[in-house]
Amino acid sequence: MRAIVLERPGPGAELAERELPDPEPGPGEVLIEVAACGVCRTDLHVLDGELGEPKLPLVLGHQIVGRRADSGERVGVPWLGWTCGECRQCRAGRENLCERAVFTGYTRDGGYAELAVADERFCFPLPEEAGDDVHVAPLLCAGLIGYRALRMCGDAETLGLYGFGSSAHLIAQLALHQGRRVFAFTRDGDAEGQAFARRIGCEWAGGGGERPPEPLDAAIIFAPVGALVPEALASVGPGAAVVCAGIHMSEIPAFSYDLLWEERQLRSVANLTRRDGEELLPLAAEAGIEPQVTTYPLSEAARALDDLRRGRLEGSGVLIIRNP
Repeated sequence: MRAIVLERPGPGAELAERELPDPEPGPGEVLIEVAACGVCRTDLHVLDGELGEPKLPLVLGHQIVGRRADSGERVGVPWLGWTCGECRQCRAGRENLCERAVFTGYTRDGGYAELAVADERFCFPLPEEAGDDVHVAPLLCAGLIGYRALRMCGDAETLGLYGFGSSAHLIAQLALHQGRRVFAFTRDGDAEGQAFARRIGCEWAGGGGERPPEPLDAAIIFAPVGALVPEALASVGPGAAVVCAGIHMSEIPAFSYDLLWEERQLRSVANLTRRDGEELLPLAAEAGIEPQVTTYPLSEAARALDDLRRGRLEGSGVLIIRNP
């Protein structure tokens, strides 16, 4: 099979197209004929060596849409690829924090390939009404992590989204469907990104260092920039939550306790659960979420990641592995 392979992560790491033996599913696993795979900032963190101890060599990609080779059923494969079901976290219903979890495109091979193997328990059925392969792919991580972060915001009426990329443009649509008011924060000077946010329906858009026109009830930080934490805390009102939604973030600078005072909350999101997927996928269809997508052939995975790194993507990037 054709695959895009990472041999050694770190600064300047490169991806290479390789012919690999077809993977063989083990007990409880299924073989997936991959149709599309979303490109995620987590892939960049793995590529750059910011997430330690990946499987090597590694096939990246954890927003997989394809069909089971045994039945033809269309399924989606997310970041969380396996859990033990036995540890304290699993027994408490927190499988996203499983002590022995395996992650797609990180500690097991992912979807930048023509074929992938996945644990049958962690494959989401994707009926046709869920959307076509390309447009459903971003829901499998950008959507799921954003949804989990949105739930942590409670019933916030005014919501700030820091980093208006793949996750934010999906969750903005869901939040607007729920009747919330959305405020977008982009890179400073990113007029195109701010215009995109307003087209989605955000009532205000500005740079990360700007203040919104009123105190917010909650904020989600999608950008992996620790300096945004005190910025977000300064933009929310008493009792508000600031949720850090990335798997990796640069160092958070020291900040005055006044920013946390008055029962403001600062918390993080880790991974996802199968329940998140079972809830989000039908909800996304009901809300009419329309991912803005830029597509690339599998051979141009490196270019897709570079476009993501440089902020050239509006919405989500998706690799097309095989045509329907």
